[in-house]
Amino acid sequence: MIKSTLIYRDDGLPLCASVDDDTDPLLSDQRKKVKMVITRMTPQSATEATLESGSYEIHYLKVAVVIYFVICERGYPRNLAFSYLNDVAQEFEHSHGNESRKPTVRPYAFVSFDNFLQKTKKTYSDKKVQDNLDQLNQELVGVKQIMSKNIEDLLYRGDSLDRMSDMSATLKESSKKYRKSAHKINIDLILSQYAPFVLIGFFIVFLIWWVFLR
Repeated sequence: MIKSTLIYRDDGLPLCASVDDDTDPLLSDQRKKVKMVITRMTPQSATEATLESGSYEIHYLKVAVVIYFVICERGYPRNLAFSYLNDVAQEFEHSHGNESRKPTVRPYAFVSFDNFLQKTKKTYSDKKVQDNLDQLNQELVGVKQIMSKNIEDLLYRGDSLDRMSDMSATLKESSKKYRKSAHKINIDLILSQYAPFVLIGFFIVFLIWWVFLR
């Protein structure tokens, strides 16, 4: 399930954070890791990714200058996590988009946005709604090419989000090539199946023309 939501500006300024259970030391540790991830991001970093962190997964979505993070228990459907982030991003941009870009904005200036976060979190945590949303996402969106990376590699072993972005671009390019190849194979298969019938049809038409209409 969804455990915590954090919204940052790309310069590191925290704009909003959901009110969560502060007694969970593991969750508190995940929030600290989010702050560290922010310091590693550059304009070339992937705009959406999943960071695996122990029994949790940290998903993020960058829209313009704002970065939306959600911390989920491992196993929570990834497509739902990004659907949630999209809903949060759309509402935040609608409600506070212009104001959040001002250089005079103070940290956590939009704490009132937590009302929307809690309501949306509850929706995405409801089992019946979750199943319906999951099915809808599978049907309409399909599987997205979203990079996944162990956060320990990123934070403590010197890997980078920029490299993830390059890998993601490579994956998408490979996916396009695969689709083109699959399309060509399908066409070749259809031709091999129906070409003899087409040739026989042409031969019969030619024969009729030769015998009766010539």
